[in-house]
Amino acid sequence: MPMVKRADIRNFCADQDGGITVLSLMLMLPILMLAGYAIDTGNVMAARTQLQIAADAAAHAALLERELHSEDDARALALDVAELNMPAERYGYVIAPENIEFGVFDHDAMQFTPDEDLNSAVRVIARRNAENGNGVRTFLLKLVGLEEWTLNVQSVFVTYTPTCLREGFVAQQKVDLQSNNVYTAGFCIHSNSYVSLNSNNYFEPGTVVSMSNLDDLDLPNSGYKTNAGLSEALREGSWNIRIIERIEDIIGGLKTLDDNYRPDYITSTAPIALKDRNIYQDDLTPGRLHTYSCNGGAALTIKNGTVVTDVVLISDCKTKFESGVVLQNSVIATTNTSAQSMTASSGLVIGKDDNCAPGGGVQLVTMGSISFPSGIQVYGSQLLSMEDIDFSANADGIQGAAFVAGGEISGTSNMSMGFCSTGMEDNFQADYFTLAL
Repeated sequence: MPMVKRADIRNFCADQDGGITVLSLMLMLPILMLAGYAIDTGNVMAARTQLQIAADAAAHAALLERELHSEDDARALALDVAELNMPAERYGYVIAPENIEFGVFDHDAMQFTPDEDLNSAVRVIARRNAENGNGVRTFLLKLVGLEEWTLNVQSVFVTYTPTCLREGFVAQQKVDLQSNNVYTAGFCIHSNSYVSLNSNNYFEPGTVVSMSNLDDLDLPNSGYKTNAGLSEALREGSWNIRIIERIEDIIGGLKTLDDNYRPDYITSTAPIALKDRNIYQDDLTPGRLHTYSCNGGAALTIKNGTVVTDVVLISDCKTKFESGVVLQNSVIATTNTSAQSMTASSGLVIGKDDNCAPGGGVQLVTMGSISFPSGIQVYGSQLLSMEDIDFSANADGIQGAAFVAGGEISGTSNMSMGFCSTGMEDNFQADYFTLAL
């Protein structure tokens, strides 16, 4: 055997050939662990996003359906939507019926409280876990004993009504308002087309004037100088005016006294079929639904000085209000689709002048147009038209008004548009929905 020299030993110890291989072997396990963590973390984040989307879609569907239908119907639709987003055959059942709860949401505390009698909010909880047999399986993390991830997400949707639809002038087409009008804090003017104003209008701080494109605002040559406060009130935006799409359903629901539309003051389910197109005070019974069909004939006319209180009146007629008519705590609706399907002589009072107290409001609903050229007073009331609304008003004659038109709104001069915020509780609404949590 050849003798090993000391120099050979030194050279062997100093030789670095193959060192990287040894280092690679030492680092392999940490690298695999980090790679496994990255792959599995990315996978679980994608799974969580997918689960959250399914919960959000189910919650939105449930609250939309609950607006006019039962809790069971709403839950069923939510489960159908969840199935479309995450089929049970592949993901298991991510949402159980008991995990769809209706109730109320406290925005200040950011807290949802279940209450089956309410439909202003919904909470949906979606899960992927071992108990459901649908946990998110891991890939490389199995090597360190983590077989699957557990995921729990929730989605809370709430209803709201845009301020403009609670009180204000809202039109799909142009809103055209003239001169010397006063708009007090809280009042809103919105058009999905554009707003046209004349001069010498005053917009108190807190008012809103909005349209799809502010460049379309139509002003006289004097511009902002003769419309004090306008520049601060301007907002840009547009939205679907859902209540217009529901007018036909509202009238149909009133005619059948559907609980979704029936006012509290209607205490009898037996309708009264009116026999004459001319309506006097004694023809109307408080607490009852009244119907009349013109069959294409002359207009239904509410005669001079009649006070209409606590009634619902449904017809297919052009409807005319003669001078001095007073409407309080009532709904008057027509399926007539003609221009000027509702008209009025002078002195029409819509709603009770009660300083925005609860009750007393009126809802006028038509599938045609409203034209009140001779002056009106409006208190805590709503006008809904599938076409146009054309009106004039006495000074200080509008307090608590919601005018909504599928066409244009046109108003005259010397009006004061006041904001109540209360006393509008009987107005017809179509909810809007937003994600709260």
